[in-house]
Amino acid sequence: MLAKVYGSAVQGIHASLITIEVNCSKGIKFMLVGLPDASVKESHERIVSALQYNGYKFPRQQIVINMSPADIRKEGSAYDLPLAIGILAASDTIKSDLLEQYIIMGELSLDGSILPIKGVLPISIKARELGFKGIILPNKNAKEAAVVDNLEVYGVENIKEVVGFFNKTVALRPTIFDTRAEFYKRQQTFEFDFTDVKGQENVKRALEVAAAGGHNIIMIGPPGAGKSMMAKRIPSILPPFTLSEALETTKIHSVAGRMESESGLMALRPFRSPHHTISDVALVGGGVYPQPGEISLAHNGVLFLDELPEFNRSVLEVMRQPIEDRKINISRSKFSAEYPASFMLVASMNPCPCGYYNHPDKQCFCSTGAVQKYLNKISGPLLDRIDMHIEIVPVPFDKISDKRLSESSSDIRSRVIKARQIQLDRFKDEEGIYCNAQMPPKLLAKYAIPDEDGLRLLKTAMDHFNLSARAYDRILKVARTIADLDNSSELLPKHLGEAINYRNLDRETWANKL
Repeated sequence: MLAKVYGSAVQGIHASLITIEVNCSKGIKFMLVGLPDASVKESHERIVSALQYNGYKFPRQQIVINMSPADIRKEGSAYDLPLAIGILAASDTIKSDLLEQYIIMGELSLDGSILPIKGVLPISIKARELGFKGIILPNKNAKEAAVVDNLEVYGVENIKEVVGFFNKTVALRPTIFDTRAEFYKRQQTFEFDFTDVKGQENVKRALEVAAAGGHNIIMIGPPGAGKSMMAKRIPSILPPFTLSEALETTKIHSVAGRMESESGLMALRPFRSPHHTISDVALVGGGVYPQPGEISLAHNGVLFLDELPEFNRSVLEVMRQPIEDRKINISRSKFSAEYPASFMLVASMNPCPCGYYNHPDKQCFCSTGAVQKYLNKISGPLLDRIDMHIEIVPVPFDKISDKRLSESSSDIRSRVIKARQIQLDRFKDEEGIYCNAQMPPKLLAKYAIPDEDGLRLLKTAMDHFNLSARAYDRILKVARTIADLDNSSELLPKHLGEAINYRNLDRETWANKL
């Protein structure tokens, strides 16, 4: 008898339908075709054990299974459950009249328990797009799938429940998840707050500007100045997720298997902080079977690179194109995958090998050449792509011991949200442009036009600091954000002056102050 069961394959962050055809006939062979990988082929042993443990007979017949379309590679153990259900349906153990209405996915343990899988959200979205009535999957993935409306989501713990459901002897209860209520309830919960930061008003201002425009920023200063402390608090001043941003970000984390079992939709912007020993593949994504890297896991959030010069040079260089394109294309011989990578890059570094160059109290024993050599670990093209450079000095004792609370993250965030709303209104007709940092040259020429005084100031800065054309564009973008925070439609010289001051590392004399 021939039976059809439906599953799904995930490529990139999108899913495609997989039709599993199972035919039982006379014979003793077991054949699985349709470009399955090794883990899919190993499902035979898991299925046999799971069925026998739960009192079902594995058919003593020739079983031919075709996974269509055959040109898409099927990877992982998530096909265990649909393969098992297909075998039971082809051998008349399961009534097959409901099978065509559901997509089934799940990994089987030897006792028939159903284990969680990756990529549930894109699979659920695909199921709704194709008009399926529902989806049957591991119970631990149910909340994640239930984010998709107009789709019945059944979370199951054991293969017995699935067999009983199709034979209409077990009634499964669909998972109900109030996406909007859960989403908005968890949007205001932050572990860190800027009210804990003493002093550093100029740095807080720079981070506010960066958050308001989505600009990349690097902080340079001695150990203990508070670089990492402030970086961890940046998510608390970023504007809240929109539902579409949250959905896209959740899809990436779902594909990577980074979703918590009890969570449905991500409510807070991601903050990723990889160690400096990370490889280039782990950072940008890839592998034999491509998976999203840290830059994609930080999509719509913050990628924090602490101790930037300690990262391998080749690792940093592979980020140059994704920073500009806000996506990463990973190509292999048989297929390619594209992952979004629109992140806010926040980096920090010491000013020299000993860490005390330009320190107000401690002496630096590094030579001028050593300071420049340390700075040169970061390539010029990469620095060029970082919009803002801010120098940090240690907080004096009177500031540290001050008992008064600093300005809270919620106060800073309110100003950031107002500035972002101005930008959303400005770019409402521009597809894929949501903040000033994303403006291409065409929009810069339209929305960031300096007056004559501003042009003279820019020309002086360009000549004096020997800035590149890319740095010129970055200054205009940052100045546009400063003007938005000032609720000014015009780009004034004071806005440009502040933006120019955020290009410290462009200055040829920076490492020659002593």
